[in-house]
Amino acid sequence: MSFSPLNNRKGIGKILVTGADGFIGSHLTESLVQAGYDVRAFTLYNSFNSWGWLDHCKPEVKGQFDVFAGDIRDPFGVNKAMQGCETVFHLASLIAIPYSYHSPATYIDTNVKGTLNVLQAARELDIAKVIHTSTSEVYGTAQFVPITELHPLSGQSPYSASKIAADQIAFAFYSSFDLPVVTVRPFNTYGPRQSARAVIPTIITQIASGCEQIKLGATTPTRDFSYVSDTVGGFIKALEADKGIGEVINLGSNFEVSIGDLAHLIADTMGREISLITDNDRLRPDKSEVERLWSDNSRARVLLDWTPAFSGLEGLREGLQQTIDWFSRDENLAQYKTDIYNI
Repeated sequence: MSFSPLNNRKGIGKILVTGADGFIGSHLTESLVQAGYDVRAFTLYNSFNSWGWLDHCKPEVKGQFDVFAGDIRDPFGVNKAMQGCETVFHLASLIAIPYSYHSPATYIDTNVKGTLNVLQAARELDIAKVIHTSTSEVYGTAQFVPITELHPLSGQSPYSASKIAADQIAFAFYSSFDLPVVTVRPFNTYGPRQSARAVIPTIITQIASGCEQIKLGATTPTRDFSYVSDTVGGFIKALEADKGIGEVINLGSNFEVSIGDLAHLIADTMGREISLITDNDRLRPDKSEVERLWSDNSRARVLLDWTPAFSGLEGLREGLQQTIDWFSRDENLAQYKTDIYNI
């Protein structure tokens, strides 16, 4: 299939996506290309010349974007990658909470300094819009629900603390230098290609591998899950909208479910009977566990004209089915080490 990106689609020039080799970043890159945008994918340099999940992108997307291999921690490479771009989606970050407990310095270097590198380069290069990626983890355990963007921030893990710092730096560049920054705050995104460090792939891959006793950490906390196409749709709405500069915008489904109920919902969808086992290695420290997350997404509706297609219990079921279908394919499941705990 021949495909020619439209460099001036809706007046938007070349777009850089940092973290394009990751879970959400690869889906975003694909969607942008399919929508007619001219995309440069910033991937993490490695000796294997791997582009992460972009190596497995849809056939009609292959060859329709250019790739810059670098390191978000390097300000010179970041600046070079952004030259000639008009807009930047900044998704590159370390996201695993357990890993942040024993290697917190890497989270400061990647999430804080990496964000600073993007913002500083954007300021120097006169970038038209930076769409910065936050996380619902910055809220900590909900003090009220549903959680609006005015909810207090609480860094209950080194990961969430690093993301709070990154968000504040993004706002500082907006308020100090008029840098056009939109901060998008996804709640728990799931779907094909997600890391085994996340709870939904953890459950699915254990069941798909034949396990009947599923190892998990805490099962009582609740989360607000968003299917990846909804999250990507929110990012693209932030790109195309005239509103949102200087704002923080939640992207969530406005529906909460406990981890325990989620596990049984997945098992039911897969037609399997399971029991849950608490694995102490998977438990967060007591004061670090985020007990409840439930998004108010009304600001996204007002500013971005965005609402999730996969909403409520039925939307969750539909998204889980699509995720299960992908993980259940032998060629996809083979890429996950289901017999170990991935931190």
